[in-house]
Amino acid sequence: MSRRVSTNRPASMLVDPYGRPMASSGAWKGARSDRRQTKGWVMGVAGSADEDTLHDLPRLRARSRQLLRDNPLAAGAINTACKNVVGSGLNLRAEVDREFLGWDEETAIAWQNQAERYFNMWARTKASDLSLGQDFWEQQDLAFRTTLESGDALALFCYRKHPSSPFGLAVQLVEGDRISNPSGQPDSSTLVSGVVLDSNSAPQAYQVADQHPGARLLSSRTWTPRKAFSPTGRRIAQHLFVRLRPDQHRGVPYLSPVIEALKELGEYTDGELRAAVVSGLYTAFVETPAGIDPATGEPIVNSGGDDDREFELGYGAVIHGEPGEKISTTTPGRPNVAFDPFVLALLRQVGVALEIPYEILIQHFTASYSAARAAILELAKFIRRRRYWLAANFCQPCYEALLEEAIAAGYLEAPGFFDDPMKRLAYCGATWVGDALGQIDPLKEANAWKVLKDEFHVPESEAVAALTGNDWERGAERRAYEVKRLAALHLPLSAAQGNAAATQPEPPPVDQEDQP
Repeated sequence: MSRRVSTNRPASMLVDPYGRPMASSGAWKGARSDRRQTKGWVMGVAGSADEDTLHDLPRLRARSRQLLRDNPLAAGAINTACKNVVGSGLNLRAEVDREFLGWDEETAIAWQNQAERYFNMWARTKASDLSLGQDFWEQQDLAFRTTLESGDALALFCYRKHPSSPFGLAVQLVEGDRISNPSGQPDSSTLVSGVVLDSNSAPQAYQVADQHPGARLLSSRTWTPRKAFSPTGRRIAQHLFVRLRPDQHRGVPYLSPVIEALKELGEYTDGELRAAVVSGLYTAFVETPAGIDPATGEPIVNSGGDDDREFELGYGAVIHGEPGEKISTTTPGRPNVAFDPFVLALLRQVGVALEIPYEILIQHFTASYSAARAAILELAKFIRRRRYWLAANFCQPCYEALLEEAIAAGYLEAPGFFDDPMKRLAYCGATWVGDALGQIDPLKEANAWKVLKDEFHVPESEAVAALTGNDWERGAERRAYEVKRLAALHLPLSAAQGNAAATQPEPPPVDQEDQP
């Protein structure tokens, strides 16, 4: 006989943090409070993105910067991210939508080359920096590094003519500490931690203090609202941070999830280092007759005072004691054989949080070829994602600002640029190319790209960018020039150069009758 189980049993009701009734248990183990594993889990109310962030942000910044100053692993993580993501800098490759603009290929290439030429003229001068301290590629590294270290930064697009630059555009990078509510005003629906918002929670302006709150000679501060957009809709103040939640208006430092782990690991390393140093101090204790100086053999004159002798360990030191005095030593067991495996186990967790494989984080390449390649491929995913963020949030706004100035000044012809938003987007198309990611076996990588090009019709320009980080078109022009120079100097050509020369059209035959 089957038993019928009633489903209408009354459940004891609890109240959630918002005062709403809830059942004593649900389907998710992670949400239950009656299990031994989660009974002691104390947690607060789930807050908004700003509520969970803004209160802790100043302390997170300070601790992140402290770790970068004192902790080798923290400094290494930031340096590894910067040198792989930014490297020598992301370079502009202008790519207009020529079909939308109705241009042929030659017109588009000529316009793109001219746009790149003007942009590079501006970028390589330090007048591109409002403080005249860095060129554009150095500013990329500073913008990315500051965002990782402090959580966010502000890039202001200013106008200031300087004799060293044909353009007036100048970028000013502002640390996130200077973005704050004027005179300590409380947050509101339209002002959150220095960010002025509209009814859709979109930034309209930023309240920027004239001094850093930690300035050495801090005086009375004043705040200046900096608009986010120009009348044409172009960004003139770009807030640089990685958004992790909707309605998040300030960023958190890159090291935030691992601050405690890195601090404890640093202290553990320091303790092991001190213990190893002490274990290396070998000291001999010699018992001597009472009242005799072992160095001279003469009686020691006692001053009548208390015994205030101090003993200090040293490398090969010899200490003479009184009769009956003994020294007891312990075996320190240093260096600790478990130190390296324990540290590596923790660094694996740190690497997971920072999206950097621990082999690359600590430059530890002792595994197999396959494991090393897998680590590099995982790093490549991190690099591509962060490069896209840097290009979209810093490099592209700089290019669009420079393009607007060049067109307004008449250096470039762009009909409809200021009138039609769609044409404006068509003119502003660009790709940002960084350094090559590097290969464990360059020959295998090159052959793999050759197969992709021949069998899957992957553009050769993509292969050149991935393997060398260079521009295919400029490389092809340079190679054609080299072929001509080698032929003029009657020097032998390589196989590739010979093939390139063979594809060149032959000059038309000369009629002998036309010769003088």
